[in-house]
Amino acid sequence: MKKAKAIATTALVLLALGAGLTPAIDAAIPTGLAGSLTIAGSTTLLPINQECARLLMDANRDLRISVSGGGSGHGVKAVGAGEIDIGAASRDIKPSELVQYPDLKPVAIGTDSVAVVVHTSNAVSDLTLEQVARIFSGEITNWKDVGGPDAEIRVITREEGSGTRETFETYVMAPLALDIAARASVKSSNGEVRATLKSDDRSIGYLSLGYVDASMKAVRVGGIAATVENVVAGDYPIQRSLYLITKGEPDVLEQAFLEFVLSSEGQAVVEDMGYIKVRGAATPAPTPAPTTTPFATATAAPTPTPEAPGFEATVAVAGLLAVTCLARRVRRA
Repeated sequence: MKKAKAIATTALVLLALGAGLTPAIDAAIPTGLAGSLTIAGSTTLLPINQECARLLMDANRDLRISVSGGGSGHGVKAVGAGEIDIGAASRDIKPSELVQYPDLKPVAIGTDSVAVVVHTSNAVSDLTLEQVARIFSGEITNWKDVGGPDAEIRVITREEGSGTRETFETYVMAPLALDIAARASVKSSNGEVRATLKSDDRSIGYLSLGYVDASMKAVRVGGIAATVENVVAGDYPIQRSLYLITKGEPDVLEQAFLEFVLSSEGQAVVEDMGYIKVRGAATPAPTPAPTTTPFATATAAPTPTPEAPGFEATVAVAGLLAVTCLARRVRRA
């Protein structure tokens, strides 16, 4: 009898192992990774990359991931030149960049929008696209001309090479063939723009939707509020895809990072940071823009073909054999 109980216990343990009932770490966070990665580029993607890097390093003590900004242009150039492992861009890759760096492989990891923002005390809450363009070009210089107080408008913009700036220029300035005024105050990151808008009640700027908070006011554009819901519905007129880019096919660590960002855990980070997760296919084609020619988006390397059954399959079979043996003993008894 004791022998039969021992066989039964062994069978149950083996079946449990075969069924994967051992203590498990969230499958979305891979373990066993070692080495180093460098990621740089868009400050829009900076908080996403920083948090995903932190989660991966927490689960992999021998993994080091360095994350920095520098703008989309820097991210594209640096990864194309082989100076970093993964570039981050909050805009489509330009045709000229693909000519210079033909091996670039972009993967869309989310969607974002660009909000037009003012100080919370500003009475202006709604502007047309044309009004926004003429303010940033320097044609409209006083808030009273758009329903606000009799005060000078101070324009805040991003630096050349910024993906946020390029998206703003594409959707707002280009349709009217206007340029951002040379006298506009230039800031090198979304964070700097936000800090300025908080402290200057006459300023106007534009920010990645993920950086907009209660310390500022996002004005409606043509009556449409800059919200995730309106971007997803296609109602808000300014939106873009967010990309992580490798030079050629990603290596093991690069692939692990890309797959994690596209996993349920990584996409939760994208949403937590105020952006819009990838819907449908993991790597959709770039969002069409009025003045650019869409290009095919590269997808992450295909998932490796599953290996031959290993330990789990072996113990599961062993467990089934043990149960069969026990059943025969019971019948004989």
